[in-house]
Amino acid sequence: MEKSYELRGIGKSFPGVRALDDISFKAEGGKVLALLGENGAGKSTLLKIMNGDLRADEGELVLNGNPITLHNPQEAIANGISVIYQERQLIPHLSVMENIFLGELPKTKLGLFDKANLIKKTQAIIDDFGLPIDPQEKVGMLNVAHQQMVEIMKAYRRNSDIIAYDESTAPLTDTEIKILFDLIRKQKAEGKVIIYVSHRLNEIFQICDEIVVLKDGKFVKTLETETTTEAELIKCMVGRDIGDTYANLKRNDKYGEVVLDVKDLKTPYVHDVTFQVRKGEVVGLAGLVGAGRTEVARALFGADPVLKGEIILDGKKTNFKYPADAISAGVALCPEDRKDQGLVMYRTIRDNVAMPVIDKAVKGGVFTDEKRMTELADNAVAKYDIKTPTIYKNVVELSGGNQQKVILGRWTNELMDTKVLILDEPTKGIDVGTKAEIYQRVCDFAKQGMAVIFISSELTEVINVADRIIVMHNGHITGEVKREDATEENVLALAMKE
Repeated sequence: MEKSYELRGIGKSFPGVRALDDISFKAEGGKVLALLGENGAGKSTLLKIMNGDLRADEGELVLNGNPITLHNPQEAIANGISVIYQERQLIPHLSVMENIFLGELPKTKLGLFDKANLIKKTQAIIDDFGLPIDPQEKVGMLNVAHQQMVEIMKAYRRNSDIIAYDESTAPLTDTEIKILFDLIRKQKAEGKVIIYVSHRLNEIFQICDEIVVLKDGKFVKTLETETTTEAELIKCMVGRDIGDTYANLKRNDKYGEVVLDVKDLKTPYVHDVTFQVRKGEVVGLAGLVGAGRTEVARALFGADPVLKGEIILDGKKTNFKYPADAISAGVALCPEDRKDQGLVMYRTIRDNVAMPVIDKAVKGGVFTDEKRMTELADNAVAKYDIKTPTIYKNVVELSGGNQQKVILGRWTNELMDTKVLILDEPTKGIDVGTKAEIYQRVCDFAKQGMAVIFISSELTEVINVADRIIVMHNGHITGEVKREDATEENVLALAMKE
């Protein structure tokens, strides 16, 4: 019997929000079905229902032609369903092998933990993936890309019939993406049901057979990949033609004096890094994963120690020991990992926006000015069009794009005096419509006089958004290119230069 997973009339509501409304489609074995839509379209909610993390208010799930009810993810696994979420579900202090076989560790005939067998089984899986990972290494010591691959290995080990990948390539390098795509093709050939969620349209066309488009929690249409175009997909997603995203940017063309001057910077991770950023300028940091871009950002923000060199801000030498010092001086960072490092996920939008300026939002010098904090959050929601019924919603309940907007709202509110804004992977896991919006915001920040550092792993993005691109490899700078001279080829050549 051919495998299939069908959704019939799925509906789901949360307080103040209709998240899903009458969603119906069928994913069939031997095909890769893309689930596409803007942030907030309902993709994550749908996956959680398909995996038993949430229960639908209306409709039914149909597995291989038979209606099923899932009360929890364990029941989904028992039914051959695995969802690999965008947020990794790993235990950092446990080893790779313990994470992969969690809950099913092999035992000897005497019922004791069989470590040798566990190492052997884990190594066999790692060999299938062709990755340089030690089975006994603690997961927390791995880089983000390898942690993501461990998450994928967990599902691979179960040999599930239904596999959903939720933005699985976001933290991966080209090497790991190729490994993953080879795995998906193998699973497809075995007749498995593959559901693939990604905002990277080039991946959709590369790996998927069909595309289901969602918008505002509603089904829009199903498209055959080979007969559609990128422009058609974008129009289905956002409801309009966004045109040439980069050509339409309204840029700043008037730079001021040097705001940030970095000289011979050395940290435990980077060395001899020297560059400048002027007022009103967007400087891109490009490079492959591990090049040192994020480490430079963390050093500038006081999150990593500076061993040598100078950081000069507005003509004054600085060496921030803590992020709080950097914030006070006007340096702000939107970190690569917004969930773990940028936001307090179980606090409200209001709390997150006002967090760095609570000491300024006081009344009578003693009490927090609740009205002022509310105004800051209301202004951020209006300015960045954050999709939420209330500023008292916890940010964990927001889509990735709206979470990113909360961070932008924090660093650009009227009580902040941000001179240097560092954006590390600001569009990771974000839909094309919101990406276009964030690109324009970056240009707007420059127009307002900020010195902007823009870090992105997407070469097309950094080449088209930044005024000047500084390229890094293995912890040091290998070259610099102006936007008008930049191509993917010459930037990539510098990114691979020793």
